Amino acid sequence: MAVYTRHPVAAPPVAPARETTGHLMVRAYSVLCLFAVFAHTAVYNLVGPIGAVIVMAALTLGALGIWVPAVAKSRPTRFPWRRLPWAALGYGALAALSLLWSRWPGATALTWTLMAAVTVTALMVSTLLTWQEIARALSTTLKLILGLSLAVELWVALVLRHPILPNFADVPPGRIDPHLYWVRGNLFDDGRIQGVVGNAHSMAMMCLFALIVFGVLYAARVRRRGVLIAWAVLAFVLLVKAASTTVYLGIAVVLVVLATVLVMRAASSPGTRRAVYGVFAAVAVAGVAAGALLRDQVLELFGKSSDLTGRIEIWQAVWERAITRPVFGNGFSSPWVPWDPAFHGWIMNHGLTVFHAHDMWLDVFLQLGIVGVILMGIAWLALLWRAWFFAVDRPRWDLDAKRPYSPIALLPLMLTVSLLFEGLAESAPIMLWGWVLLILLSFKMKSVPLIGVGVGERTPVISHGPRARQVP
Repeated sequence: MAVYTRHPVAAPPVAPARETTGHLMVRAYSVLCLFAVFAHTAVYNLVGPIGAVIVMAALTLGALGIWVPAVAKSRPTRFPWRRLPWAALGYGALAALSLLWSRWPGATALTWTLMAAVTVTALMVSTLLTWQEIARALSTTLKLILGLSLAVELWVALVLRHPILPNFADVPPGRIDPHLYWVRGNLFDDGRIQGVVGNAHSMAMMCLFALIVFGVLYAARVRRRGVLIAWAVLAFVLLVKAASTTVYLGIAVVLVVLATVLVMRAASSPGTRRAVYGVFAAVAVAGVAAGALLRDQVLELFGKSSDLTGRIEIWQAVWERAITRPVFGNGFSSPWVPWDPAFHGWIMNHGLTVFHAHDMWLDVFLQLGIVGVILMGIAWLALLWRAWFFAVDRPRWDLDAKRPYSPIALLPLMLTVSLLFEGLAESAPIMLWGWVLLILLSFKMKSVPLIGVGVGERTPVISHGPRARQVP
């Protein structure tokens, strides 16, 4: 028979440490904010421009209501103000200042407000979530996009049996340009799908991001890896149906960079690393040269014309306007506001006003001139530099030089490389989800350079285990 004693041989049992309800709500709200950014076109197509403004304003106020008190509660030395991505924030300040000389002040004010709103989201997520939680939040966000994309494509293809327009507007009689549709219903034919984001290329980028995040989490041995494989298969299928040449080529670049990192991690000496750098630099040069020489053949392989689907004409038109104000540019507007007189009817594609330059560097030069290009270049170069060494260097803060690598350390580099390659043919890296990832990853790597270590990884259960009881 059990007997109670005042002198037990072990500590009494206690419930396992768990996350607080408040922190769980912060994680859920972060996913909601990230979804509104990554699938902003879905929100726009669902509730219209006024509704999209209301949604973004409400989410931004909520993010400020969560983030500002959290920063205020910490001691002044706790929040790493000096580690903010100042080059990127300087670009944002220049964008706001461009209102003084902008040729399209209304578009500048509107799009800068949008940039400021998504910057708040990025800072909140990077401040309040750990590295592991950020990966999980991105995973959940992308799962929502993939799942909703599959659902809406099935609904249009099997139930409605006709395409739908943004805001569920009535389809006019006769044939209209397919680019006007939100969802075309091409899931079971040879056409490209657009998913819930309403654009085939954006859908392909979401699938690429999903494959990167799912692969990193699988390597990190998270729970329910079988379900993760199922999501990765869905992402691959939707990627193939979206059929974006830029994303296909981006996958090849990401795989080469991943192979380089894994070889660098296996290198046992600085000399070996230098040899690996030399080999992969030669491979990169050869790849670029081959791509330039065989450009027409490569484009023909993917069914593209030699003018890069009209991009050369777009670049020429943008360059002619940009060169008129080469130092500080014509004024910030990312994206271009299609109903502004300065952009309406300026560059047309399939009967629609083009809303970006299809090259982020040329877009920055148009808007903020060479000064903006320098600031943006510093921001992305700093992110790439930190992401590279974040991935290849073994985690170390004392004399122990044999700690294992974390698969999550690959995430910033893979996302950064995909965004930089994307920026050669699109302007997405300077807008919405591209800008969010720039701010989020830059700030997080500067403030928390080690996964699971430091004040930025302050979730006790995830990073350090339950807090030890202090002896009086």
